[in-house]
Amino acid sequence: MTKNRCVVVAPDKFKGSLSAPRVAEAIARGLREAVPDVDVRLLPVADGGDGTVDAAVAAGFLKVGRWVTGPAGKPVPASFAVRGTTAVVEVASAAGLTLLDEPAPLTATSHGVGELLKAALDVGCTTIVLGLGGSACTDGGAGMLEALGKTSFDGVDLVLASDVDNPLLGPSGAAAVYGPQKGASPEQVEILEARLRAFAERVGLEHAGRPGAGAAGGIGFAALAVLGARFRPGIEVVLELAGFSEAVRDARLVITGEGSLDAQTRHGKAPYGVVRASGDVPVVAVAGQCSVEPGDLGLKAAYALLDVEPDITRCMARAESLLTELGGRIARDWVSE
Repeated sequence: MTKNRCVVVAPDKFKGSLSAPRVAEAIARGLREAVPDVDVRLLPVADGGDGTVDAAVAAGFLKVGRWVTGPAGKPVPASFAVRGTTAVVEVASAAGLTLLDEPAPLTATSHGVGELLKAALDVGCTTIVLGLGGSACTDGGAGMLEALGKTSFDGVDLVLASDVDNPLLGPSGAAAVYGPQKGASPEQVEILEARLRAFAERVGLEHAGRPGAGAAGGIGFAALAVLGARFRPGIEVVLELAGFSEAVRDARLVITGEGSLDAQTRHGKAPYGVVRASGDVPVVAVAGQCSVEPGDLGLKAAYALLDVEPDITRCMARAESLLTELGGRIARDWVSE
């Protein structure tokens, strides 16, 4: 297969509609229908939030299931991914906002995250990637530490993967920025801020300002201060796990995407990470909607589902078939000659 027929498909999920693997597969169908001899390499990605385990599984990791304590304190099914001595754990699987029937800003716990970390250690993992997005809790990671108890992380490389680098406290901290997204009223935000500050003063206030300490309701803080973790942009970690640099080396084109391409895409989101990792290989994107100039993100072009189907309800219902249609359009624009 020549370079002119090699396409890497590396999208993130379309939140509320399709997982990243399903987005990639839908695009690939359109590419193959338009150019039957195209060499398609599927590398669905994530930025550290929900979908990080799915991206690891798509890259060859084995999914391992466990029952853990959910954010409301009730058992929930969760999973992590393992390859060799490396595990990928995501906060959203054990303490995600989608696991709650109703918001619980003051009581949601990260306990299940600690249980998943213990499970990864129990199967012999010495490198653990912890994806920090999508949490329901703002407990500073106290629940996680409680679940871990005296479990030692000596000799374990714990990597925090996230698309945000907020500190724990203050106007850009976990409570102020993300508390309202988890259902907290202004009064509850003040309560959460006070709790986090008191917890940080007990555990290690010097870690509260570190990048990523405020991620996942402060789980980042507990991991940095107590577990010796290190923080990295989530998309960079996922691209390494997926072997992106090798896959893109002889590619003619990279296709990325997410539900919405907007001003936030440059700030740690998966498509921009893919652009930066693609070097001289041109990158185009698919999205539900696009509100920025593609060139501002380093993209050669952007293809939006809403441009094909303007009705948002029908667009979301038909997302898979529309992605296939756009995959064919991209093939004709960029691959066939």
